Amino acid sequence: MGPLYLFELASSQARWLELRQSTIAANVANVNTPGFKARDVEPFNKVLDATPVRLATTSPSHMQLSAAETDTRTNAKKDSWDVVHSGNSVSLEQEMLRGGEVNRDYSMNAAIVRSFHRMLLSGVKA
Repeated sequence: MGPLYLFELASSQARWLELRQSTIAANVANVNTPGFKARDVEPFNKVLDATPVRLATTSPSHMQLSAAETDTRTNAKKDSWDVVHSGNSVSLEQEMLRGGEVNRDYSMNAAIVRSFHRMLLSGVKA
C-alpha cells in the first residue's frame, strides 16, 4: 500500500482554515478602527496549484487526459465592498459570509476524513 496523501492534504487545509478564521476574527475585532484595512489569506487552491495531482493510469483501457484537461484552477473574483469614510474597509456582512465559508469547508473536510478513515478501517478489518 502506498502513501495516503489525503490525510496530509486534509491537515494542510485544516491549518489554512484556522489561519483564515483568525484573520476573519481580527477583521471583526477591528470593525470600528479608523483606517483598518480588511485582510484575507490567499485561497487554498493556490496550495493545490503548486502541487498538481496527476491522474494515475492503472489499466490500458483508462482514458488518457492531457494536463490542460485536468487543470482545475479557477480565477478569483475581486470583492466590490466599499470603504467607509473613516478609511476602514471591514464589512461585517462580508466577514460573516467568509466565516460561513470557513465553517462549511471545515465541515466538509472533517466529513471526508471521517469517511476515508472508516473506509480504511473496514479494509484493514477484512
